[in-house]
Amino acid sequence: MQKITKEVYLKWYEDMLFWRKFEDKLAAVYIQQKVRGFLHLYNGQEAVLAGALHAMDLTKDKMITAYRNHVQPIGMGVDPKRVMAELYGKVTGTSHGMGGSMHIFSKEHRFYGGHGIVGGQIPLGAGIAFGDKYHDKDAVTLCCFGDGAARQGSLHETFNLAMLWNLPVVFVCENNGYAMGTSVERTANHDEIWKLGRGYEMPSGPVDGMNPVKVAEAFDEAIQRARKGGGPTFLELKTYRYRGHSMSDAQHYRTKAEVEEYKKIDPITQVKDIILEKKYAIEEAIKEIDKRVKAKVAECEKFAEESPFPEVQQLYDVVYEQEDYPFIKHKL
Repeated sequence: MQKITKEVYLKWYEDMLFWRKFEDKLAAVYIQQKVRGFLHLYNGQEAVLAGALHAMDLTKDKMITAYRNHVQPIGMGVDPKRVMAELYGKVTGTSHGMGGSMHIFSKEHRFYGGHGIVGGQIPLGAGIAFGDKYHDKDAVTLCCFGDGAARQGSLHETFNLAMLWNLPVVFVCENNGYAMGTSVERTANHDEIWKLGRGYEMPSGPVDGMNPVKVAEAFDEAIQRARKGGGPTFLELKTYRYRGHSMSDAQHYRTKAEVEEYKKIDPITQVKDIILEKKYAIEEAIKEIDKRVKAKVAECEKFAEESPFPEVQQLYDVVYEQEDYPFIKHKL
């Protein structure tokens, strides 16, 4: 893993702030009904992505996740304007407006999507890793899911085969505490999700998901193990989401005081404090970054607003069709 330098801290601050403001803008336009359907925001969990990207080799490593998936592809290299446009349902979006909030996807940048089925991406992540191993691609797949998905049976089936086949995959539980709205303590007789990996003799452990340095170190170890043929790792990133599960979540399961308590260890604030403490930048430089982020978000919004909706014909163009299908015989 490359050293965590002044430049890394400054990049982390700008990236995480942009992801936060990008999501805040989506929340605002959702209320205006410019974005429809479900909307799951990443606010509070940014350190997980920042640390993961620092440890990954973005020229070959892959990522797959659940439906809280707007900022991950941006981190992987997707143009944020196209992500915003996809949420607006515009033709300039990552899937030409037909994927929407829960299904951002980019084959070019090796981001294999958000998935609406809880835990549906877990076996797919192992499958991607299987393909890389089969074709000797020297790539590692990060398969991310929430604490709610950790209760799916498909996780156990996948863990078993991933260990049996020694796949180059890192399983990542982003434990933000409440799944859709039920606390971890109420879904099992234990609250240490990482221990599920022990049943398969998979290297597993908890990680401070609010600290990008701790995240980067844990991911680096897991990714290097996988790349060297050491097989899967299961990491439980203990993090927290400041907003509800989705925009329709009334959040009756927690208090405002609890949310404010977690904001005291906000990953963006942590990084900013280190930047100022170590004199990596002065307050004026921080304000310049803030201004740059604000302008970038406005640019994304403008692009999405001004982009056209898809033509009706597009609905037909994306339906699979094959002429002269070999197994169908037409009667004369």
